[in-house]
Amino acid sequence: MPADAIKPGELVDLAPSIRRLTAFNAGTMTGPGTNTWVLGEKEIAVLDPGPASPRHVENIVDQAPGEVRWILVTHTHPDHSPGAALLAELTGASLIGPTPPPGDRQDSSFCPAVQPNDGQEFDLGGFVLRAVHTPGHASNHFCWWHAPLGVLFTGDHIMQGSTVVIAPPDGDMCAYMASLGRLLDLPIRAMAPGHGHWIDRPREEIRGLIAHRERREEKVVSAMDALGPAALEAILPRVYDDVPDRLHPVAALSLEAHLLKLEREGRARREGDSWRLAEGAAQ
Repeated sequence: MPADAIKPGELVDLAPSIRRLTAFNAGTMTGPGTNTWVLGEKEIAVLDPGPASPRHVENIVDQAPGEVRWILVTHTHPDHSPGAALLAELTGASLIGPTPPPGDRQDSSFCPAVQPNDGQEFDLGGFVLRAVHTPGHASNHFCWWHAPLGVLFTGDHIMQGSTVVIAPPDGDMCAYMASLGRLLDLPIRAMAPGHGHWIDRPREEIRGLIAHRERREEKVVSAMDALGPAALEAILPRVYDDVPDRLHPVAALSLEAHLLKLEREGRARREGDSWRLAEGAAQ
């Protein structure tokens, strides 16, 4: 499927009973905006209602082809779930999703009626979605699997056109890599991401992301091997020399996640504010 133009506020049909409605929150971290997915026909499930934007939420209600009965979220970051409370107030729909963990980057307003378990299936009128726990970007992140169509709604676990930020302590690089690998076991035909375009070569995308993270980790190891004990701030420009300086504060979060992964694997050690390779880790 060729990449379609993303226009915030425009409802776009992308597969049978699957429509994308992008919020008006374009930016450096959100790309063209958060994708809200409008699923079903007469009975509607809304996945990731986006930020607490009355304009976007009213747009969802106005453009949905039927009654909004269910609201689901992939995770509780502020660009994905805060619209749920507004949408539930307008429609009376049931909230399904994970409770927010502690942290200032979480939407504490999200209060689900049902919290999914990994592998749990939800009958949403004319179709079933299965919850797939994919921690990494967030500890409470779930992808949602539409098995009959082979479509995986990936939230921020996989974003088209960009890698996701892994921000400790809630973000976890070990968990993220394991979650990516797990998706290769699903017969995915397409992925509907939380930001960016529809992805119609999912296995290639997943393998590419795994390879990218592995290459980045190799650069972390090489930088520490060259520098010896060094602070994160000294390692950062060597590892992210392909990233604009203005994005280095964000890249530093993922670098910390890589360092913590290496520490957990016994390949790096933290000494005060410095990091160093464990003996033999560079081989």
